[in-house]
Parts: sequence; C-alpha cells; structure tokens
Amino acid sequence: MARLAGKVALVTGAASGIGAAAARRLAQDGAAVLLTDRDPAGENVAASLAAGGTSVAFCGHDVTAEGDWVTAVGRAVAEFGRLDILVNNAGVAGGNHTLLDHSLEAWRQIMAVNLDGVFLGLRHAGPEMAAGGGGSVINISSILGKVGMAGAAAYCASKGGVTLLTKAAALEWAPLGIRVNSIHPGFIDTPLVSNALAGRDDGNEMRVALMAAHPVGRFGLPREIGDAIAFLASDEASFITGAELVVDGGYTAQ
Repeated sequence: MARLAGKVALVTGAASGIGAAAARRLAQDGAAVLLTDRDPAGENVAASLAAGGTSVAFCGHDVTAEGDWVTAVGRAVAEFGRLDILVNNAGVAGGNHTLLDHSLEAWRQIMAVNLDGVFLGLRHAGPEMAAGGGGSVINISSILGKVGMAGAAAYCASKGGVTLLTKAAALEWAPLGIRVNSIHPGFIDTPLVSNALAGRDDGNEMRVALMAAHPVGRFGLPREIGDAIAFLASDEASFITGAELVVDGGYTAQ
C-alpha cells in the first residue's frame, strides 16, 4: 500500500507500544517517518524500519520541553522536506492516586506529558503543516477521556482535555486544510498498561477485571490502534475532523 506516499509524519512516544506500531504502519503505507521519544530504544525501532527500506529517522524528544519540539519539527523538515502528519501519542499512566491524597506534583507531571505535550505539538507542528498546505493531526486520547475511573483522576482529566483541545483545534484549522482528530483506545497490551498494572498490589486481579470489561474479552493490540491512526492520516478520512474515533473492544458501549 502507498496511500501515504509523499507524506511526512512525526510520531511521539514511538519507542514502543502504540507509537512504534503507528510508525510501522505509516511507513508501510508509504510515509517518511520521524520517530521521537525520551527512550533511546526508539533508535532501534527506527533502525528496524530503515532496514526494510523505509525513510525513517529518530530524534530524542521530551514532549514537555518546548525546545525539544522546535528541534523535532525542524528535524522532520530538514530530513524529509515537509511535515504532513502529526501523531501526538506520548503519554504516561501516572499510577494509582486517590483524590484525598493526590499530590499537586503528581497531578502536574501527568498533565505536563499528556496534555501540555499535545498543546506544544499543535503549537509547533501546526505552522509548518499550514505552510505546506494542510495535513492531519491525530491526538491519542483514551476511553478515560470519555468515561471516568476511580484512582485515575489526573489521567482522566488530561485525556478529557485532549478530547476537547482536539475539537477546538479542528475548528480553528479547518480553513487551513489541517484535520485534527482524537483516537480513544481501550486498554491496549502495551508496556504503559503492563507497567501500570505491575505497580499495583492487585495488578493481576485488575488485569483480569479489565479484560472482562471489554465485551470482546481481551486487551487491544498496538497494531489495531496503528491501523486507525493510518486511516485518519490518509485521504480516506478527508471529511473527518474534530471526531472521536473509539477503538475499545466495546468498553464504552456498555
């Protein structure tokens, strides 16, 4: 498939999980891809894609640091000549915090990565995309940006913020030819989810309960979110902006 031939994508949090799967699928569809992450393991993901003949590069990137965004966007343009697709995927689970003892420090750290990082991506990638005549932004929210979960107030608030930030950006940027949409994954079998569960005393029981909460009876696969990202990035989604694409195995249908 080459439905993204000639396009250039920047994918944050691309060292593993959904970000790595998104980078693979976008590259498979013909896009040149800049993978970014704080984790240098992203270099290995980029190398494996390059070995398959795709145009990729890796850039170390803390999405909470504005200077890193300037560097990442500049690197995408320097390497590949333009920027057409932004996947704001980087995020943190943040652990289990009850509101009665939730620290402001933990709250701000979750917000900084999950919400501020998306804002900074829009702020710095948007002008480059507009200058190139348009593009597609895909913000990775969550089912917990649509429904709540006890012990995850900051995460829910951050992902809910991504949902409405996406809609506001879609309205502002429609005249610029930039589509902005959010994807709301259910629980996906990624290191982020595994590490969050491992940090709980009841992690095994929680995993079983969460799987059962998905009518399809399992966690999602990173590839399934990568497929949805590639669809929204493509011209097949040319009339879709400001939308919430829920990919959750039926979790929020109940």
